[in-house]
Amino acid sequence: MNPKRRHFLKNSAVLSSGFILPTGLFRSRYHNDMEWDVVIYGASSAGVIAAVEAANRGRSVIIVEPSNHIGGLTSGGLGQTDIGVEGEGGAIGGLSFDFYKKIRQHYTNDQSWNHQTWDEYMNRSTRLTENSQGMFGFEPKVARRIYEEMLRASGIQVVLKDRIRLDGRGVEKRGGKIMAMLTESGNVYRGKVFLDATYESDLMAMAGVSYTVGREGNDKYDENLNGVQSKRSHNHVFKSNVDPYIKPGQSHSGVLPGIDPTGPGDEFSGDHRVQAYCYRMCLTDVPENQIPFEKPEGYDEMRHELLFRNFEAGDDRFPWINSPMPNRKTDINNRWAVSTNNIGMNYEYPDGNHETRERILEDHKIYQQGHMWSMANHPRVPEKFRTEYSKWGLAADEYPDHGNWTPQIYVREARRMIGEYVMTEHDCRRSRIASDSIGLGSYNMDSHNVQRYITPEGLVQNEGNLEYSPGGPYAISYRSLTPRKHECTNLLVCCNGISASHIAFGSIRMEPVFMILGQSSAVAADIALDQNNIVQEVPYNKLRKELLEVGQRLDVDLEEWPKSELKK
Repeated sequence: MNPKRRHFLKNSAVLSSGFILPTGLFRSRYHNDMEWDVVIYGASSAGVIAAVEAANRGRSVIIVEPSNHIGGLTSGGLGQTDIGVEGEGGAIGGLSFDFYKKIRQHYTNDQSWNHQTWDEYMNRSTRLTENSQGMFGFEPKVARRIYEEMLRASGIQVVLKDRIRLDGRGVEKRGGKIMAMLTESGNVYRGKVFLDATYESDLMAMAGVSYTVGREGNDKYDENLNGVQSKRSHNHVFKSNVDPYIKPGQSHSGVLPGIDPTGPGDEFSGDHRVQAYCYRMCLTDVPENQIPFEKPEGYDEMRHELLFRNFEAGDDRFPWINSPMPNRKTDINNRWAVSTNNIGMNYEYPDGNHETRERILEDHKIYQQGHMWSMANHPRVPEKFRTEYSKWGLAADEYPDHGNWTPQIYVREARRMIGEYVMTEHDCRRSRIASDSIGLGSYNMDSHNVQRYITPEGLVQNEGNLEYSPGGPYAISYRSLTPRKHECTNLLVCCNGISASHIAFGSIRMEPVFMILGQSSAVAADIALDQNNIVQEVPYNKLRKELLEVGQRLDVDLEEWPKSELKK
């Protein structure tokens, strides 16, 4: 039976029976001796779906979320869903597809439209057709509401604002088994199986599981698209000649912010660098629902000097992807040479402590708010850009408790586990097909820029952006969710920490796929509990049978989707 009792945790907010309780409202002592069947760290899209599946199987389950946000990027501004080359009819199944069908059902209600009609939106959307069962573009608040309804319907308890300890005492472990997760508030979450559904993979790291940060060299896994890729970075780069120095032409004056004078590194070599982060902003052009861009406290004009120089050098491209969402809102993403990505300023994030990450998050927020204010107001920005950007502002009906700014940064990549099976470019191209598929990926092998460097000609350039199609869907191995047996036997990793190379992860790292991984992890956890087994020894024939029963799509037809040859 699912636990219906309400357990109030000290210093934490709890979502229980559909209510979000503010921090500190209840002080009742939490019974730290309680043990859950499944403890999930992270209320991301993966975490929510995993919890729903586990609860629906009769397991006692709790989600512990370090922030006050539910739904990760899906409810955090990323409304322009990356659905891959197969689209909704192929690679996306199970509860992941059910979520997008619930989105569609919401918007078929006329009362869901207050600033435009369904037909008006249909004329602008790139993620919706008349015959779609699912809907892949949506408002952040709608995504969160649907996640909360799913949690409520399954009777799942969610603890908010309770962060794992990162001082080496965040996990109690006996042999290769996690006994409990310990948080900064003093709470102890005891469980039989643990899932790491966070973007940072802190539970995985604190459990002593091997992982990597950055890019492997191509030679590590005999890949083609890994490591430094200065010769393949063609899209989001400088097309005009832009000087990198504080005083143009004077190298002794120092480099502008965000430029790495030691880059780019040897072609195809590995490094510690991480692809850039940004906030996926929800904007609107409806004046009565709009908050204009303001110059943020801490604005530093020098941080936007590359933007100004790039325009002055003749780059005439709009530096954003403005994707229409319902009710005249948007999902704003990075584009071209200088945009919302804070390139090179996130390297300390993956292994940083909570304080380091908070500093980086604030820095990214100031940079991005400053970028938007500059685009709308700065005299060195050409008038046509200022005119267009001034039409837009933050949506006043989104994130009202967070200053209308999304609480979820886009952690495009952080730690990646080195597990029983490492997904690589060979899997994405189907030159190798995992025998234990628990879901399909299909999006481009995609990386945003990783660094800014100075070319031999003395100009600034971006490096790291790649966008290569896998040519079809591919199988994701169950073993890529499991640590190596000697490291941990009751942990499954179903979000950013999946065991994959940098470039393979660039395809896997999409929100629909994370939901697929979350559901499959919950099914595997249930089987492990039934059999009193370790996660590495869950019998695949049984796992496969049960995954198919819940609607997961597992198989790749090589006649329809032949392997895509590596180009050496």
